[in-house]
Amino acid sequence: MSLQQLIKQCKKRERKAQEELYKLFGSKIFGICLKYSRNKAEAEDNLQDSFMTIFNKIEQYNFKGSFEGWMRRVAVNTVLQKYRKEGVFEIVIDDIEEEAEVEVNEENISLDYLLSLIQELPDRYRLTFSMYVLDGYSHKEISNFLEISEGTSKSNLARARMILKKKIEDDHLKKKMKSL
Repeated sequence: MSLQQLIKQCKKRERKAQEELYKLFGSKIFGICLKYSRNKAEAEDNLQDSFMTIFNKIEQYNFKGSFEGWMRRVAVNTVLQKYRKEGVFEIVIDDIEEEAEVEVNEENISLDYLLSLIQELPDRYRLTFSMYVLDGYSHKEISNFLEISEGTSKSNLARARMILKKKIEDDHLKKKMKSL
């Protein structure tokens, strides 16, 4: 069955087609949810919410452009709406320290380790960081999505980077101390 046929069946709310669509795209959408979530359990909840929204809004997909891109946008919007309702984006003014030059050997850092550090970030920093660095959104787009100013988006990104650098440095020092 072609993707177009599968989408048409999902528009008719056929359960088997929905299950097939989930099997086809579940892991990709989970990857998106994982980037925006605090942990795996929350990502799984966000995945379920995203697919519920996808199935409820699939009528709006008009076969123009990438279906996967459309699903991706729906998933991101679903997660961001959840965090907006939780008040994650309330304006908080932080003192941002100047960024120090840090020498990091990128080859020694695993993707799983980086993802775990990103997931530990406070929500507003994690979401801004994920959108800007991992998904390539501009500060203007982020400000529209998260309903914050561009300046706040830039500030959140700088703070996220600073926190990540500090955690990487601290972990690196701990490893060095253990090896002595």
